[in-house]
Amino acid sequence: MSSSPCSALSLPDQLNLIEKLQVFKIQGRDKRGLKLLHIIGKFFPARLVSSEALKKYLENRVFPKLDEKPFSVVYIHTDVQRSENFPGISTFRSIYEAIPAHVKDHIEAVYFVHPGIQARLFLATFGRFLFSGGLYQKLNYVTRLEFLWDHVRRNEIEVPEFVYDHDEELEYRPMMDYGIESDHPTALSMVDSPLTMYSMRCIA
Repeated sequence: MSSSPCSALSLPDQLNLIEKLQVFKIQGRDKRGLKLLHIIGKFFPARLVSSEALKKYLENRVFPKLDEKPFSVVYIHTDVQRSENFPGISTFRSIYEAIPAHVKDHIEAVYFVHPGIQARLFLATFGRFLFSGGLYQKLNYVTRLEFLWDHVRRNEIEVPEFVYDHDEELEYRPMMDYGIESDHPTALSMVDSPLTMYSMRCIA
């Protein structure tokens, strides 16, 4: 697969950018003692990084650290915006298909923090298409951080301050959970967004 025209950065620069932004971390363990792959969606530079770079980064710098053993994923969706952090449906599909089968098989659970109603609708519509092999059934929505600590050892992972701030805001504005109040258009509106079409052109 050739370098994507979507990014003006060279492939090494894209890899270094992902590393610098700390989008992915192997950090902490869940309550069962399994390693955690910690992903901060807001940090992902979708407009600067190609699907090729992301797949290479995962292959070379993330998957080897999982030691071919069962692990869980904590994905923090807080403040993800379609124009900045969402790579597009076809890119998601391409990346997921590139994950080695033994890595997929070792995923025990995915904790999706702060999904909101739009992300839930998006995954209800596209989840089974995007995530084959039973991964969709391993998806757990976590609307508040307090519920994450039921599954994850709290003192072993670093959660950015903006996630705690959003969590507190949800306590005062609970309708944000149901899409009645929303500061950030996310998943459902991503389906027909220019970025989605842009990403689809990039990996065609």
